[in-house]
Amino acid sequence: MFRTFWIWLAACLGKKRGMLETSVLPMTVLPNDLDIFLHLNNGRALQVMDLGRFDLILRSPLQKAMNEGKWTPVVGSTLVRYRRPMHLFDPYLLKTRIVCWDEKWIYLEQRLERKGDAAVVGFIKGTFVGKDGAVTPAEIFAAAAPGLSSPPVPDFILRWNETEFLAKKKNPD
Repeated sequence: MFRTFWIWLAACLGKKRGMLETSVLPMTVLPNDLDIFLHLNNGRALQVMDLGRFDLILRSPLQKAMNEGKWTPVVGSTLVRYRRPMHLFDPYLLKTRIVCWDEKWIYLEQRLERKGDAAVVGFIKGTFVGKDGAVTPAEIFAAAAPGLSSPPVPDFILRWNETEFLAKKKNPD
């Protein structure tokens, strides 16, 4: 909760960003971030990534659009690679950016970088929901940044979506 409050306060008092600018938060691995092997817990890394998305929303035009539309952000899927262990009191940067969007999802990249090297890299597929259900990225960006077009969708995101589609086809919910 302390980190959440601190990020909210810093975002309220700090510099605003454009929709495609990267959020960069200096962080430190704290004792409550550790697992029994004394390195950053994989679940905690996902919680820390929440803070990066929170900062990105608060500092960009997304916050105003979200408030006006009474939308809530939701994560649909994550793709995470844990590359290097992070230990107690290791300083790192949490970097969050919007990669692109399609007709249904907004795709973000999040990196926990230590000494310029990516320790954890995550890609998040998310959107916002309102009283009538999911809000399309077209509606979100029309409200937050009219005229802004999505950067090209990288091939790996297309493959990620295809893999999820095939998995769902084999095991429908």
